[in-house]
Amino acid sequence: MLALHHGWSRRQPSAGPGYSIVSTEEDGHKVSALGSMNGHSRNGKGHAPRRKHRNRFVKKNGQCNVYFANLSNKSQRYMADIFTTCVDTRWRYMLMIFSAAFLVSWLFFGFLFWCIAFFHGDLNAPAAGGSPSLLKPCIMHVNSFLGAFLFSVETQTTIGYGFRCVTEECPLAIMAVVVQSIVGCVIDSFMIGTIMAKMARPKKRAQTLLFSHHAVISVRDGKLCLMWRVGNLRRSHIVEAHVRAQLIKPYMTEEGEYLPLDQRDLNVGYDVGLDRIFLVSPIIIVHEIDEESPLYGIGKEELETENFEIVVILEGMVEATAMTTQARSSYLASEILWGHRFEPVVFEEKNHYKVDYSRFHKTYEVAGTPCCSARELQESKMTILPSPPPPSAFCYENELALVSQDEDEDDDEVGVVLGGSTKEEGGVIQMMDFGSHLDLERLQATLPLDTISYRRESAI
Repeated sequence: MLALHHGWSRRQPSAGPGYSIVSTEEDGHKVSALGSMNGHSRNGKGHAPRRKHRNRFVKKNGQCNVYFANLSNKSQRYMADIFTTCVDTRWRYMLMIFSAAFLVSWLFFGFLFWCIAFFHGDLNAPAAGGSPSLLKPCIMHVNSFLGAFLFSVETQTTIGYGFRCVTEECPLAIMAVVVQSIVGCVIDSFMIGTIMAKMARPKKRAQTLLFSHHAVISVRDGKLCLMWRVGNLRRSHIVEAHVRAQLIKPYMTEEGEYLPLDQRDLNVGYDVGLDRIFLVSPIIIVHEIDEESPLYGIGKEELETENFEIVVILEGMVEATAMTTQARSSYLASEILWGHRFEPVVFEEKNHYKVDYSRFHKTYEVAGTPCCSARELQESKMTILPSPPPPSAFCYENELALVSQDEDEDDDEVGVVLGGSTKEEGGVIQMMDFGSHLDLERLQATLPLDTISYRRESAI
């Protein structure tokens, strides 16, 4: 696009958005290279360089993006803990393993019974027209390998059709039946235990624990805070639920040692117990950016070039099984929205509270959020006061609250307005009924910003 004809810039004095006018094709390549490397925009002003691409340490679905290589004695170590290996393996492989185990045991003992019958002479067919042998066989009605295999299957699965049976003629056959019965019980127990453990794993419970797609940084109670939202999609509770967060980024020590994945904790309220949550409805987790926070010196511009990852963890016990589950997710620096807040998702209905998960991931921009870091705010002795914003930056929650009052109260107030009331509140409601957005903005500066509880989602 930047490689233009030699005389094109003289004939075209102006350019549309997204294009750079240059005199020669060589200059076009130079401008393209400088724009991509130095971060210059088309208006000549410089901006922050592009963020280096970073591979996720923890994927959005909670899987760790780690590959183990050059492990010594890997097979022996995995076979030493065969139960955990079977539980961690995929269903198709596990079913293949158990099917193969049953088939191998049936074939092995079937071959053993066939050998016993062969050496005992039970497989010798009587001569034509002659009388059958008076020798009692070890296993009744086993005259071939197929018959021995069927007897092995009947013995291990305890089917017992009553046609083939072992006799007291051969003690070795009796011992083989006892050993096969024990081996069959061991295989059954191992298979049932593994399948039950695999089905009841709390790992699947983590699929119904939800994290917001983005994290946000905005002002809460006069301080910059990092926030993300968690939710539980099931009606069953997570007992003793608590959250943790860690910031992962490359770090160079004072001695010159390079740590590619340095992990630092983000305080989400351990000291005061705010990390323990009652996860019945979606909750916003808050990390206050203070002097001990790794984000203390990061502002909006620095966030655009930072190369870190925030891993968030939600742990608790599954109410149905009392087993501990852990749900994980992560946020790259590009997935953190500066100056945003989450939209409300909990609304009060007539007899209950309603959670609207269609708004779970939605955010909105908050005007007036400082772009500097928390350190700069502290050094400049600035205090973020909840002063009334200008009409163009009216608080989203207050506007949402004004239009979501109880329907009965709205009907009464509208009746007062229609009756000739001259109160200020009546005037506001009348303007809202007429849908005049401009008149509402003129009065927003004079409205008090008291916290009003929003109730009904249908009024939004």
